[in-house]
Formats: sequence, C-alpha cells, structure tokens
Amino acid sequence: MRRKIFGALAASTLGISGLVALGAPNATATESERPVEHNFTSGFLNGFFKADQAPPGANDWSCRPSAEHPRPVVLIHGTLENMNDNWRGAAPLLANNGYCVYAFGYGADSASNPVQGTGAMADSAAQLGTFVDKVRAATGAAEVDLVGHSQGGGPLPRSYLKNDPGAAGKVDKLIGITPSNHGTTLSGITQLGAALHVLEPANDLLTKIGPALVEQEIGSDFNQRLDAGGDTVPGVDYTVIATKYDEVVTPYTNSFLTAGPGATVTNIRVQDACAKDLTDHLEAAYDPIVLTYVLNALDPAHPRPVPCRTVLPLTGPVG
Repeated sequence: MRRKIFGALAASTLGISGLVALGAPNATATESERPVEHNFTSGFLNGFFKADQAPPGANDWSCRPSAEHPRPVVLIHGTLENMNDNWRGAAPLLANNGYCVYAFGYGADSASNPVQGTGAMADSAAQLGTFVDKVRAATGAAEVDLVGHSQGGGPLPRSYLKNDPGAAGKVDKLIGITPSNHGTTLSGITQLGAALHVLEPANDLLTKIGPALVEQEIGSDFNQRLDAGGDTVPGVDYTVIATKYDEVVTPYTNSFLTAGPGATVTNIRVQDACAKDLTDHLEAAYDPIVLTYVLNALDPAHPRPVPCRTVLPLTGPVG
C-alpha cells in the first residue's frame, strides 16, 4: 500500500496530473462554491502535508442538517492516507450538495502525521466512535452516515458497529469505496511470503510499523474475528463500491459483503455500468463515477444518472 501511494507521488512529479470537474447536480449548490478534485495524484499532493487540516467543505461545526439531508456524513480515510489527501473530492462535492460533512484523522501518533490509518483497528474504531458522538452532539442528529475508503470503508467501521455497544442506532448507512472487508493478498504477496516461509518475520516488522497493515491481510486473526457471525449488523444499510482494477484489495471481490438479518447490502462493481472506468484502488475515492454512486447511496430517493467516461488509474478522468 505504501508503494502505491508514493508511486502516485512520483507519477505526479513526472507531470501526470490534472483537475477535472463534475457537473453541478443542482442549481442551488454549484460546484464553483468549492472546487471538486477528481485526480488522486493532485489531491494527494495538495493534502498529504496538511494532515491536520480538514479537506475543503468538511468540519463546519455550525452546520445543521437539512430536512433533505437529515444525517451528517462522516468521512473515514484509508490506510497510509489522511483526511485531507483522501477526501478533496468527496468532501466539497457533498458539501456543495447540502450535506453537513465531517472528517477526522485516526491511527497515527499525531494529527499532523501525514501517514495515518496504521494503528490497531480496535483503537481506531474507538476513535471513530468518539468522533461520531462529537458530530451527533454538534449537529443534534441522532444518526450519521459513514463514507469510507479502503480500511475506512470496511473493517474499521464494521469493527466499530460490531464491537462498540454504543454504536447501535447511531449509524444509518455505511458506504465503502474499495473497502478491504475480507482482507487482501496484496496481489499475491502474502501467499508468496507464506510459501517461502518469510511472511511471519515480515509481519513482525509490519506490526511495528503499523498493526493495521497486518490486520488487513487475508485470513488474519482480526479478519476472522470480524467476520465471525456475519458481515453486517441489524439496522444498517451497506453499500460497497469496488473496481476490478483494484491492485491493493485483491481479489477485489473481497470488498463485497453478504447481508445478515436486519441489514441490506448493495454490492457495486463500477465496470458493470461503465467499462471505460479503469479506476484503481487509490483513484476510486476521487472518481466522478464512484462519487455519483456515493451520492445515490446517500439519497436513493433522488438518484442521479451514473456517468460513463474514461477514468485512468491515479490521474482520473480523461478529457
């Protein structure tokens, strides 16, 4: 995962970057109010060293949810990312559409550390619970909706929902963008390591760097405990948005969930609606097609047409 992120940085240094705007979905909240980034590389570079700053459109603590959008949206960044470099697309887009939007950092030794989301997920889930309560108290909303990327869209919020007794009734929707729900082989690296008998010592080192890295490996003790008893909890509506070109969560189908009693699950593969969308794991959080699915999952009563255009890994839409 670290290699992919810094690979994006190198790609941008070579000049592969750009800013593409998604057409404003309504007349009352135009995108010109807050520019929306659709290029992961640009968003990453602009937010990486400002980890303790909220992305544009997020963390207006005076915001009050409207009748149209009564639940605040909490954005949960992914592993080795931070709230600013992960959400410079989704945060302004949601704010432009009238949502109260909030983001936070977790799983790091300090809020200013640009590399976050590496701490033990049980501790990070507790941080999520504290932040959800803060948002509910500030807005007066009984429930929030969660939108997350990678770890932040899957095992972390699922751990919070399953293991925090206070989580019941506080979350209506969980929307995961390329979530690592059932672990990853890291494009076969974990199996190769096991075959060569080097996985265990490698994991000992990774645990020192960040326990969440090992916890997201396929078959990890954390994953087995999380999946025991089913993927979902009652009362929550789950949406999973995956791409078949995901090079971090492998196989990409490990993102998908199965609904248990009292829950609903919608599993989406973006290429089923648009074969031209070549988005990878990192670009997915900036992809205008993915973000349209996010808007539709948050407000299913007013669905938008899902656009279809060429989207490239790391750098976003073409043309």
